[in-house]
Amino acid sequence: MSTAFADITFHCMGCELRVLVEGGADPDAAAASAQQLLHDIDAALSRFKPESEISRFNADPRATVPASALLRRAVSTAIAGAERSSGLVDPTLLSELEHAGYRESRVGVAPLPLADALREAPARRRAQPSLEERWSHVTIDDEEGTITRPPGVRIDVGGSAKGLAADLAADLVARSKPDRFLIDCAGDLVIGGSSGEPYEVGVEHPITGTLVLDLPYAKGAMATSGIDRRCWRGDDGAPRHHLLDPMTGEPAWTGLAGVTALAPTGAEAEIIAKTALLSGPDAGRSVLARAGGGVLLHEDGSAEEVAIPRPRQVVRLADLKAMSR
Repeated sequence: MSTAFADITFHCMGCELRVLVEGGADPDAAAASAQQLLHDIDAALSRFKPESEISRFNADPRATVPASALLRRAVSTAIAGAERSSGLVDPTLLSELEHAGYRESRVGVAPLPLADALREAPARRRAQPSLEERWSHVTIDDEEGTITRPPGVRIDVGGSAKGLAADLAADLVARSKPDRFLIDCAGDLVIGGSSGEPYEVGVEHPITGTLVLDLPYAKGAMATSGIDRRCWRGDDGAPRHHLLDPMTGEPAWTGLAGVTALAPTGAEAEIIAKTALLSGPDAGRSVLARAGGGVLLHEDGSAEEVAIPRPRQVVRLADLKAMSR
């Protein structure tokens, strides 16, 4: 493998992001291009920036609004996630999210300790989709370059945009034909490259902070969804977090503190992780088993691996002959 590499860490999307490129035509240029792309995506899709396209879209009183290719793809990805999760991962809960207290960016604000939040949280139950299914009334017209939604419905592409951003940055970096690369959008990882040599990816438990899994991963995506980073007290003093139960519009306390999911793309991994977390331990286990596998991070500090593919040891015929001598 070439020794030429670029490794940059920078603040974007309210988090620390990382782009690592090894080998290829020009690793520094590839990494810089990916960094700029991620900043551009953040500028367009952050609901915390009044001048962003998503903010202007949500403020537009028209039912049908012209939208850029990026916004159309981001909304399409979010709606596909709602459909895949049968409405559990609902991007139309922005008003409910603001009502819960997540109105401004929480960058620089210390989260409520997860142990305190879990101790004071209500009885655990799996989330349920909203009967309104507002997401099902959102349509994207790529030929006309528009998005249509019922008046008053606002969309938060939030987490799904991070998975999509990792995918788009990975596509850009891959054009330089690197030996291997890693895009880390705050826990939404996309890994690839021509060498096939894996990175060792660690998964930490959000309660204990201990490493619960160290997985060699050479190609694909991994996403972790948890309730620890954005956790606060509401105006009434009760604990809140940003993953809502669509049925109630309140934070979902399901018995899981986090989920890590494996999938071919960052967008898929992000949706699977959130679906599993909102589904609770039993149904979440089935969600991961049907997809690419992953890890359930339970409230008691334990971690449960589910259907994680492990490389099989291959013994060639020549090796067997040599061993028998």
